[in-house]
Amino acid sequence: MAFNFPAFSYIIALIVDAFLIFFSLFHVIAFDELKTDYKNPIDQCNSLNPLVVPEYLLHIFFNVLFVAAGEWFSLLLNIPLIIYHINRYRTRPVMSGLGIYDPTSIMNADVLTRCQREGWIKLAFYLLSFFYYLYGYVIALENAHDHT
Repeated sequence: MAFNFPAFSYIIALIVDAFLIFFSLFHVIAFDELKTDYKNPIDQCNSLNPLVVPEYLLHIFFNVLFVAAGEWFSLLLNIPLIIYHINRYRTRPVMSGLGIYDPTSIMNADVLTRCQREGWIKLAFYLLSFFYYLYGYVIALENAHDHT
């Protein structure tokens, strides 16, 4: 069976997307712990903020592979989330370190609700993307096999 660069980019996207699913799941659980007062905001933000930049970079990484492979539809599906991530990081609260979650404002009801909703939406997006990347991987392998 032939293996080509689009198939490689989809398999990398599948692996990275699995990590992004775990990141999103961790965010959803963390915000639920905040909502139920199980953890304090400082500890929670200290555990969430180090995951923000790696999540964004991983998402951009496999989209760069999609550009190199010429997988324009896959890239088009991801562009809205990339733009959202860039805007979210650009408009983050003023903080001394990396991250987007500020412990002083995270317990505001509207901020906590928005963060929870963001986590659920990203989890759904990454789950749907996972199955699309699996489909794209199979199609890329079929196309590689047809051209040999």
